[in-house]
Amino acid sequence: MEKDQNINSENQNEEIKEIESEGQIQEEQVISAEKKEKAKEITPEEKIKELEDKLTRTFAEMENQRRRFEKEKDDAFDYGGFSFAKEALSLIDNLERSKLILESDEVLKDTEALKKTLEHFEIINKDMISIFSKNGITPVISIGKKLDPNQHQAMMEIDDDQKEPGTIVQEIQKGFMMKDRLLRPALVGVSKKSKAQDDQKSEENKENSNN
Repeated sequence: MEKDQNINSENQNEEIKEIESEGQIQEEQVISAEKKEKAKEITPEEKIKELEDKLTRTFAEMENQRRRFEKEKDDAFDYGGFSFAKEALSLIDNLERSKLILESDEVLKDTEALKKTLEHFEIINKDMISIFSKNGITPVISIGKKLDPNQHQAMMEIDDDQKEPGTIVQEIQKGFMMKDRLLRPALVGVSKKSKAQDDQKSEENKENSNN
């Protein structure tokens, strides 16, 4: 019986030691964690540096937003009437069509009435072009120029041995710019070498090749 009591006492002592050991380990872990937390704490200088960086980024974002706003405001001022201007070009087109119809009318041809009417049409056309010009809308120069895909749209090719291929020789519909933006392209006809000229050139190339 006494022997059993001694064994139990020893077991209890061992359990107490284990508990104390575990408690000590936990205490050491807590102390270690506290030390790590203290080590993570930044110095006042580092805190100031961090705030300066945040402030710099904030100012940069504000400046970018200001520039975007200024650009949008300028675009709205410069190009706000873009759609209206594009629609208004139909007035010039209709005026030009009416002029062509009157000029081709056999009854009116060579009459004083036609001459006066065409003179008025020309005055109206010049006034409209002048109003457009004052608002930054200008015609695209076409005749005699080389085809520029940024301003012209080729609708046909016309035989012309006097001009370099790709030169604009006919304007079907006038194009317009609004400041530095294309309002609409000019519809044009461009020159090309005639078939006879091409055949002659092919024959010359063949002779030169044989020689």
